[in-house]
Amino acid sequence: MPDDLDIHLLRHFVAVAEELHFSRAAQRLFVAQQALSRDIRRLERQAGVRLLDRTTRRVALTPAGRTLLRRARELLALHDTTVRELRVQPGSLTVDVVGTGLTPTLVLAAARRHVPTVEFFARFHTGTEAAAPLLLAERLDVTFGRNLGPADDIRQRPVRYEPIAVLLPERHALARLDAVPLASLRGTGLCFRAGNHATPGWDHAIRQLLTPFELDAAGAHPHVQGTDELAQHINDRNAPIITMTTQPAVPGTVLRPLVEPVALFPWAMMWRTHIDQDGLRALSGAVDDLAAIGNWLSIPDNAWLPEPEAGRFSNTRKAG
Repeated sequence: MPDDLDIHLLRHFVAVAEELHFSRAAQRLFVAQQALSRDIRRLERQAGVRLLDRTTRRVALTPAGRTLLRRARELLALHDTTVRELRVQPGSLTVDVVGTGLTPTLVLAAARRHVPTVEFFARFHTGTEAAAPLLLAERLDVTFGRNLGPADDIRQRPVRYEPIAVLLPERHALARLDAVPLASLRGTGLCFRAGNHATPGWDHAIRQLLTPFELDAAGAHPHVQGTDELAQHINDRNAPIITMTTQPAVPGTVLRPLVEPVALFPWAMMWRTHIDQDGLRALSGAVDDLAAIGNWLSIPDNAWLPEPEAGRFSNTRKAG
C-alpha cells in the first residue's frame, strides 16, 4: 500500500458503499457526482486494489471493498470520537458536596448546567476536615467547607456567607416568631448536631456562637442525617435545631432565621492546585453567578462569623 489512507476519501467511500449508487451518495455528501467518482478512484490507487465493480446499471463491492467498508466504519467512528474529545475536553471531577440540599449542591447543579459535557461525581465526605486528606491523595478533586487557611497544594476561594437558621417543631412557642433571637433558645434543649450540614467545622463554629450566650446544646448524640431521621429526631425531642437556611424542608417543622446576632457560616471551595479543567472553571463560574444573584458574599454590619474567618475578614476590610 503506497500511501496512507485519507480519512476524507474513506468517508466518501463509505457513503458510496452504503448507498451502492453514486448519485445518491453524492447527494448525501453534498458533493458533485463527478468529484465523488474521482475520490473513489484516488482511494483505489492509494489502497492498490479495486474496491467497487461499476457498470452503467449497478455498483457492487469487491471482496476488498467489503473488507475496507468494515474497517473504514471503525476508523471513522474512532476519528470522529477523538475529534470531539479534543474539542470538548470533557474530563470528569469528583466533588464533595457535604450533604444533599446544601449550598455546595446548588453550585454543583449550576456547574452541570454550564458544562453538560463534563461528568461530575458527587461525594459526601462531611466537610473539609474529612475531605482534605482525600484531596491531597488525589482521591477527590474539589470539596466545600470551611476555609483551611494556607495549605500546600490546595487552592481555595470563598463561596458564601450563609445565614444560620433555626428549625423548630411547628407547634413550638418560638415558631410564632418571624425570626428567633439567639438568647431566646436558652433552656429549649437546643441541638446542633442534626442535619446533613453537621460537620466538625460546623460543630467548631456553632460552639463559638453559643458559648458567650451560655447556651447548653442538647446532650451528645450521634450525627443525625437525612430528612426522615431529622423529622424523627425533632419529634422525639420537641426541641429547636440550629441549621442552615438551605436546610431542606422537614415535615412538621418550620425554619426561622436566627437574629441577635445574624450569624453566618463561611463556605469555601477547595481544590488541588494542579487541576486545570473545564469542570473546575464551571464550578467557579457557578459560584460567581450564584453569589451575584443571591448576594452570597455580602456580610451585613454587626454580623457574626466564627474565628478564624472573622479575623481574616476584618483584616481584609482594614486593608481595603
